[in-house]
Amino acid sequence: MYIANYHTHTARCKHAVGTDREYVERAIEAGLRTLGFSDHAPYAFPDGHVSPIRMDVGQLEDYVASLSALRTEYRNDISILIGYEAEFFPALFDGLLAELDVFGFDYLILGQHFLETEGFDNYAGRGLRDGAFLTRYADLIIAGMETGRFLFLAHPDLLHFAGDPETYRTQNLRICRRAKELNIPLEINMQGYRENRGYPSETFFRIAAEAGCTVVIGADAHSPDAVADLSACDGCRAFAAKLGLTVADTLPVVRKL
Repeated sequence: MYIANYHTHTARCKHAVGTDREYVERAIEAGLRTLGFSDHAPYAFPDGHVSPIRMDVGQLEDYVASLSALRTEYRNDISILIGYEAEFFPALFDGLLAELDVFGFDYLILGQHFLETEGFDNYAGRGLRDGAFLTRYADLIIAGMETGRFLFLAHPDLLHFAGDPETYRTQNLRICRRAKELNIPLEINMQGYRENRGYPSETFFRIAAEAGCTVVIGADAHSPDAVADLSACDGCRAFAAKLGLTVADTLPVVRKL
């Protein structure tokens, strides 16, 4: 049953479209009871790099104010949560939390697109054969989960690895076992399914099933219609059922606002 989505972006991230209200109204039309916004968190990079794929720090106040107003307006129709998708960059993470805490938020999801900083050389979504990169990537995800700050691990199979299959299995089994120990669900990503991006990966999620992980289905919506893509949700549910994975329909969010 598709009643909650915790992975929703806004136009502030520079690669999504639509107004905040349009996302909410499409979610209500689709029958969702909970809509969690989790736009890309605004890391302030010390070298002055301005990210082309995440909101700016100066947009935080508007983000929270807009979603808070919609939460009040639509309180009888849907529960709106305010969160962020963030990488775990150890040297910058405490600073990020301090920025986010100024306005308050409900939850974080861990979406590790890069290693220690943003940039193509550190991007995990390209094809890789380097086992050392995969190991560092797994180390970073595990360290991020161990902070206790993240609700779930978004697109854990983002990394396209064309190297040694045993290295792939070893490192991803580390991730999955730690996620299981920490009771952190892994996301089956509807955007990846809808756009045939190479994930959800059956190879990865067979490892997740072996580790006994729970999964959550996330829209990863970058447009209002994607929030209400029931076909993609059904496809992801069928994928989970095929592998014997348990799907969590809702997640326990402790509101901090």
